[in-house]
Amino acid sequence: MSETPPAGCCWSAAWPWRRAWLRHLRTLGVQVLRNERVPVVRGGASVDLAGIDDRTAISSGLPGHGADLGAALDGRDDAVPVVLTAHQPVQVEQARAAGVGLQLSGHTHGGQLWPFDYAVRLDQPAVQGLSRVGDTQLYVTTGVGFWGPPMRTGARPEVAVIELRAP
Repeated sequence: MSETPPAGCCWSAAWPWRRAWLRHLRTLGVQVLRNERVPVVRGGASVDLAGIDDRTAISSGLPGHGADLGAALDGRDDAVPVVLTAHQPVQVEQARAAGVGLQLSGHTHGGQLWPFDYAVRLDQPAVQGLSRVGDTQLYVTTGVGFWGPPMRTGARPEVAVIELRAP
């Protein structure tokens, strides 16, 4: 893991250090969901947690990289709610069509530099916070990092805690 990410860059599959970090996370017991899902059961409640690659991962040229929601949801019981982690909020339209109840995303850094958030809205359906696309709820965290210049204006950093409750 001697390679470090360029200052302020996102988790693009194009960066060799990403593969090293993914290997390291496994040694810490962190399961990275790449176009797959796992059931989470507590007491009598159950939810599927799914994760897909970023929509730009396919352009990395690495075999097997690219968002595949169909693979992540394949064979699941539609009666069990599903929470999807997808880096970019724009992936919510596909999630809505697949019946996902909640998508958790980042990517936007809350716009990071006012008034840049207006430009981000041209590509993403939401920049920060909770919103709804059809029956799918979308939460976009502003995160704590940055892209490009190491600063934020008008976009507070956050570590979001999402609490799910059984009905």
